[in-house]
Amino acid sequence: MRLRRLLSRLIRATLIAGVLGFGLLYATSEGLSNFGARPEGDRLARMEASPRWSDGQFVNDVPEVLMPASAWMGFLQETWSGGQQRTPPGPLPMAPAPRTYDTPPDTGLRVTWLGHSTLLVEIDGLRVLTDPVWGERPSPSTVVGVKRFHPPPLPLEALPPIDVVVLSHDHYDHLDAPTIRRLAQTEVPFVAPLGVGAHLEAWGVAPERITELDWWEETRLPGGLTLVATPAAHFSGRALVDTKRTLWASWAILGSSHRVWFSGDTGPTEAFAEIGARLGPFDLAMIECGAYNVAWPAVHLGPEGAVEAGLDVRARRVLPVHWSTWQLANHAWDEPAERLTKAAEAAGLPALTPILGQPIEPLTDPATEAWWRGVGD
Repeated sequence: MRLRRLLSRLIRATLIAGVLGFGLLYATSEGLSNFGARPEGDRLARMEASPRWSDGQFVNDVPEVLMPASAWMGFLQETWSGGQQRTPPGPLPMAPAPRTYDTPPDTGLRVTWLGHSTLLVEIDGLRVLTDPVWGERPSPSTVVGVKRFHPPPLPLEALPPIDVVVLSHDHYDHLDAPTIRRLAQTEVPFVAPLGVGAHLEAWGVAPERITELDWWEETRLPGGLTLVATPAAHFSGRALVDTKRTLWASWAILGSSHRVWFSGDTGPTEAFAEIGARLGPFDLAMIECGAYNVAWPAVHLGPEGAVEAGLDVRARRVLPVHWSTWQLANHAWDEPAERLTKAAEAAGLPALTPILGQPIEPLTDPATEAWWRGVGD
């Protein structure tokens, strides 16, 4: 009983600290602008017309419970007393700045993992950048929030010319205001789920460069690349008052000769099988595998779930993402990769594990070294 009372007090203290912290951020111009903007006008009307809109917010196909009350106690107890190695014991290996971008991939498909869910996908002559985050913290503040385990493996200004930026949802670890402001100074177009364009416009992206899609809608780029917004089981929000006010999505990226799938953030959903049936098979699926916990199984896959999702969407190989950049859950920092590679091997599904910043051609590069095991040696 004493432990239960202590944990209850910790819960209340955490909630109060969160409210006060967000209030402080609202009081600063930097924090306020980094929250983004609310959709309104024609944008809001289009959102409200979506089959996924209900009672003032977007909903998943199957309603989820975010952090059920019964899970709070175990989660906080694990947070304070768990013995996991949650941060790397040494620097993470990173590839030197590549020069391969000067020449196209021999196979027509090349992928560079730049940390977390940021990927540079070169596919059939075009370059796609997913969920670009170059910031230090997944937070509206430069001083509040967890810090990176590693610097970005490639400076933003060192990127080759990008043909399109694809966004999965508006959480801070996927949508970084300072990064978007810098990209807004270029001519690159953005493709995002419904409502996310309000943030982009607030940060300087011209409206004509923004395309917003509902699930199963698609857009075609000059050069022949088709982007299809596919379902995901997650949620959205950048403040305490805007949860699920913009849509979230996974993405099918369809070139003239190759197909890849980017999961964004998602929990398990029966829609994966439909994605595979309608748009697969995929040469590569880039799937989130970290930041999981028993307290929120409906909105993050976890390692074994990522392998199951890869099989469901009919991926020929998987590349695990959304791990080893920030501590966003209580598991060991390297546990996602250990468990995913084991599950993938058991399922007969090739798993690619390049080091940060390493360009690989998935069709020919094995990239299966368990590099995380040598960190800190």
